[in-house]
Amino acid sequence: MTALLTAISMADNVPELLCPAGDMERLEMALCYGADAVYLSGSRFGMRAASGFSEEALRRAATMCREKGVKLYAACNAVLHGQDVRALPPFLEFLQEVGVDAVIVADLGALALAKKHAPRLQIHVSTQAGVTNDACARAFYDMGAARVILARELTLDEIADIRANTPPDLALEAFVHGSMCVSFSGRCLISNYLTGRDANQGACAQPCRWKYHLVEEKRPGELFEITEDNGTFILNSRDLCMIEHIPALLDAGLDSLKIEGRMKSAYYAAVVTNAYRHALDAAVRGEAPERLWLDEVQNVSHRPYETGFYFKADGPGQYYENAMYFSDSDVVAVVESCDASQNAVLTQRNRFFKGDTLELLMPDVPPVSFVAEALYDTGGMELDATPHPMMVFTMRLPAVAPRFAVIRKRRQKAPDGT
Repeated sequence: MTALLTAISMADNVPELLCPAGDMERLEMALCYGADAVYLSGSRFGMRAASGFSEEALRRAATMCREKGVKLYAACNAVLHGQDVRALPPFLEFLQEVGVDAVIVADLGALALAKKHAPRLQIHVSTQAGVTNDACARAFYDMGAARVILARELTLDEIADIRANTPPDLALEAFVHGSMCVSFSGRCLISNYLTGRDANQGACAQPCRWKYHLVEEKRPGELFEITEDNGTFILNSRDLCMIEHIPALLDAGLDSLKIEGRMKSAYYAAVVTNAYRHALDAAVRGEAPERLWLDEVQNVSHRPYETGFYFKADGPGQYYENAMYFSDSDVVAVVESCDASQNAVLTQRNRFFKGDTLELLMPDVPPVSFVAEALYDTGGMELDATPHPMMVFTMRLPAVAPRFAVIRKRRQKAPDGT
């Protein structure tokens, strides 16, 4: 399915679905659940330093993507200092050697170095560059960029205007799902100021999610809540979710719909990729997606959803009450293998019990509800529960499931719906 969609995308301007890969497991989930392209970074130069691939892992990732017919983009979009740009050329040459399709840059020097040291790589200009108008997009195109990843602060009308006034072979990409940042296009100094961890070099401590108090000058140590009109989490952004508005994204002329989340779980990569795959395919066919796929994004950990700046120039606003995440379900296991009789070997991700009602999530089909009737350890001894992290166990499933199928358990809602 993925390779076919990629071919259609190239021929008929159907947007690609671009998904995050923070490690090898998350990469494999994105590939399994329908990504047309994935993005990742090495151990240096990217905006997510904690989720970088070693060179050996990156070489393997490039091979896996090539075998699946999926594009691979490598992020080198951190704010680069002198020592960084001097170390960048060998890494760019390595990316070209292993067969990465494009490099994502925010720095003009990095763009120039990519053209010189890795001329076969496409150049994608990062959202960190803050492209908000067609003149800027054309300037990057004239410098050799094949794609610009638009600033998150644009409305759909502004994106359509950029599309109408830029060369057709300049691809436009935009984020459609995931975390948003209180700072313009992610350029933030708060983390560096408060913790010494530079967000612009991939080490953000997320102080925008912290609970803040006021301190009066003559009352040191006495904390005052910021709660009269707003809550205390004054910098905390909502999460972006555009899954119900994909036709509008297509109408605006985007070539790539990008999911944020290299720091998020493999379960997140599977569920969100799966949901957007079905919603995008339905939109391309001119059909409304089934409600179940729109609701799937509620099953991953998230903050309150909003539509970002797409429909209003003043943006989504902040969420002041808390920085908690919400989810309608928890992943409890991942399938490692499954035979024709539906007997599966699984690894545990959260504890569950014999008799629990679970759901089997697989690519291409709706989730299947079932009851965990019998659990066994690797020695064949029957279990009442799966209490140990990452333990291997066996269980019969309601269908033959591929590797990386997910087993999850719905959370029980309180009487007030929370």
